[in-house]
Parts: sequence; structure tokens; C-alpha cells
Amino acid sequence: MNIVLFGKPGAGKGTQAPLLAEQLGVPTLATGDVLRAAVREGTPLGLQAKAAMERGDLVPDEVILGIMKETLAKPAYSRGVILDGVVRTVPQAEGLDRLMRELGRRVDAVLCFDIDNEEIVQRLSGRLVCDKCQTPYSEGQPGDPCGKPGCEGRLMRRKDDEPEAIRRRLHVYEEQTAPVLDWYRSKGTRIAMVDAVGEVNAVTQRARAALEG
Repeated sequence: MNIVLFGKPGAGKGTQAPLLAEQLGVPTLATGDVLRAAVREGTPLGLQAKAAMERGDLVPDEVILGIMKETLAKPAYSRGVILDGVVRTVPQAEGLDRLMRELGRRVDAVLCFDIDNEEIVQRLSGRLVCDKCQTPYSEGQPGDPCGKPGCEGRLMRRKDDEPEAIRRRLHVYEEQTAPVLDWYRSKGTRIAMVDAVGEVNAVTQRARAALEG
């Protein structure tokens, strides 16, 4: 089964991907992972990606999709895959559709993690990190001392986790990414909606139920 994970930033896709992969018996595949692997291995497309990143440019979609195709053609992915963060725009969805057809496969379902914007703002703005050792914290307040022995750092909130920064990311999502769901609906792809609020294991159970329903 080939599944695209979909949802707003902070909806929990990255948390759920390995849990679902373990239960379904298929590997996960994320854009960042395949790019790093291709660069590390020095493949022709990996070298193109590396050159773009070193210039500070976005890696072109055609390069990313080419690396995705090379990866998905490997035997490890023959039984299916969970695609995490691969599709963020309609052109990317169209490109993924083309490469899947070239491989004789298709996206069987889009698993969409549904969550209210303000819930996401609260969730992400609660993430803190030590300004010295970078240990992450889900509890505490900015300025609290780090709890790691020997560290004299203080907890801080990253700039991209400030409430206004999160709302800007959500605005970009609504403009550029949300239309992808309508595109998949227009293609007749199955859309499985999941309530993404609650304990991690409870969300995983809902996701499994949505896929099996």
C-alpha cells in the first residue's frame, strides 16, 4: 500500500509515520531523507541537489522527483511505502503521480491528519530547547534552567515556533498545500481523514481504522 501523509505543519505526521510503518510493515520515505542519502552517495541527481543546497537555492522539483523515483524502484519499497512530507504543492502531487505510474504503481490513499489551527499554535509554541545543549523540552517556560546535569543553559523557543511565525506557516499551508487535497479528490484517490488531537497511540489507532474503513 502506498500512502501519502498529509496535514498542517505540526499535525503529527512525522510522529505517526514510523509508528504506522511498523504496524503496516512498509518503510517510510521523507523528502529530506532521500535528498541526504543521494548527496551522501554522490549520485548524479544527488550532486545536482547538493549544488542547489550549497547555493542556498531550493532543490528543483524535478531533481527531488528523480531521486524519489530511484529510491522507490529499490526492492525495499516493492510492498509499499508511507510518504511523509513528499507532497506540498499540486505540481509535486502531479509529479509524484507521473513517477508512480512510470513504476507501475499508484497512491492508494491520502491519510490526512486533521487539527484546528489554534491547537497547532498551542502545540508548537510549547516546544522549547536549551540554548546551549539543544535538549528539547515539551514542558517549562522560556528562561527556565536546563535540566541536563552540568548544563548551565536556559530554555528558549525557536523563532519558527513563535506563535506569529506558526500562523504564517499555516497561512502558506492554506495557500499552497491545502489545494493538494482537492486535487487528489478530483483524481478519485481515497482520502482518509484522522482526528489528530490526543495521545500519540490514540491517533495511531484512529489512523489505522481510517485506512481499514
